[in-house]
Amino acid sequence: MSKIFYRGLLTALLVSAVFTAVPASTFANHAWGNYHWARTANPFTLKLGDNVTSVWDPYLDTTSDDWSASTVLNTTIVAGSTTGRRCRATTGRVEICNSKYGNNGWLGIASIWISGDHITKGTVKVNDTYHNNPPYNTAAWRNLVMCQEVGHTFGLDHQDENQINGNLGTCMDYTSNPLGPPSNEKPDWHDYAELVTIYTHLDSTTTVGQSVQSGPGKGKMPPAMADLEISGPGQWGKLIHSSHGGWKETYELDFGGGHKIITHVLWATDEDDGADHDHKHDHGRR
Repeated sequence: MSKIFYRGLLTALLVSAVFTAVPASTFANHAWGNYHWARTANPFTLKLGDNVTSVWDPYLDTTSDDWSASTVLNTTIVAGSTTGRRCRATTGRVEICNSKYGNNGWLGIASIWISGDHITKGTVKVNDTYHNNPPYNTAAWRNLVMCQEVGHTFGLDHQDENQINGNLGTCMDYTSNPLGPPSNEKPDWHDYAELVTIYTHLDSTTTVGQSVQSGPGKGKMPPAMADLEISGPGQWGKLIHSSHGGWKETYELDFGGGHKIITHVLWATDEDDGADHDHKHDHGRR
């Protein structure tokens, strides 16, 4: 056989080995629809409003630093403009809150306000009813939940939604064991690569840091969108995505004219956590 044949065979074997060694989900597109912050240049800086208590401040700091390693966006922590329980959204930025939201089954929720494909504001809530108690009162769980929910407000979805699978080493992986190994407490290279994909396209205007309730190419945001707390199922709208028995769910509240609120819900993974799981799954099937 010729040297060319052997070289071709060796190349094919090496490529096959690489793709076999790396999980298929590593190559998956995990954008949250087409949603992104409008901006005219990269990198852009997104403000994170700090409405959390001192217990959560180190985790918010870590999350902000980790996501700012992206080449297309930076985050900066600023004084919050709301309260942990109320967590009212502020146009042009993301408000981060914590409170004892109740024994309702969720560890954290992320909501984004949409005008067309553009994110105009967002909120993240972490639920101390669970994070104050085992197994969720650890640094690993707090890092995972804070990192993941903030990541959703950029337009990222999960890389993997099956908690039974081995950890991928990213906070955008749904897991029952965030400590690992590998640890799922921080973004990984694919999260940063996905952000580049999402934000390669530039816009003619921006929704970052804006004070008006409107989006590029859209009319004024309906007043009702500003009055919602997005704290429970009654305000989440229609279930549009559910996976693996309802442990990961996404809801859409449609106001018409391209205006929506999209909410991602991160449910507790422990069946013995005391939550009303039957109520959760009943709602997820509506």
